[in-house]
Amino acid sequence: MKVIGTGVARTGTTSTKAALEELGFDPCYTFVTLFAKREHIDLWLAAYAGQPVDWPQLFAGFRATVDWPACDFYEQLMEVYPEAKVVLNVRDPEAWYESMTNTIWWVHQEEVRAGRGPDTDSFSRLREVMLWQGFFGGKFLDKQLAIGAFERHIRQVKERVPRDKLLVFDVQEGWEPLCRFLHVEVPDKPFPRLFDTAAFRELVRSGGPRVASPTTAP
Repeated sequence: MKVIGTGVARTGTTSTKAALEELGFDPCYTFVTLFAKREHIDLWLAAYAGQPVDWPQLFAGFRATVDWPACDFYEQLMEVYPEAKVVLNVRDPEAWYESMTNTIWWVHQEEVRAGRGPDTDSFSRLREVMLWQGFFGGKFLDKQLAIGAFERHIRQVKERVPRDKLLVFDVQEGWEPLCRFLHVEVPDKPFPRLFDTAAFRELVRSGGPRVASPTTAP
């Protein structure tokens, strides 16, 4: 593992994943990886329950990670991969909350309407543990509390990660800060701009993507 992403979802993590893979840090693990590796869902649930995790086995073949669920375990990952660089995706808090509401919370509402919940669906169970009861403490609809959780996470990462290992990154900045931080050349192409709200909803409606992994062709 060369790059540990500590930014939560809807901060440009999908664009960052694509950028990291373009720069040679591929494949990059993200929540979307679970569509292809459903057997990992129980491992993450165990991690949230405080059980020990064989991180090298879970991330075998991956060179980077961004997004939930890994961003909740960045301190453990820093211990396992002490040479890894850390990237913290940030975004305007108000825009972030609106995006969360229109994407991941929307998925939750759709699942409830369809009769799928934590008791019957593994993805729903992970999101419940990871997000709704975990990160947001059961109060996502309290906008100020949710934004407070977001800002607290960012503050804690800045406090806990050594400055020389940390890049605080807004994807609107493009290639330059990311490439400078990782000591790689800037590609001669536009920075990826992926996974807006419309694209997110289409992905969900289609049942999820075919995701490249270390054991599948890209």
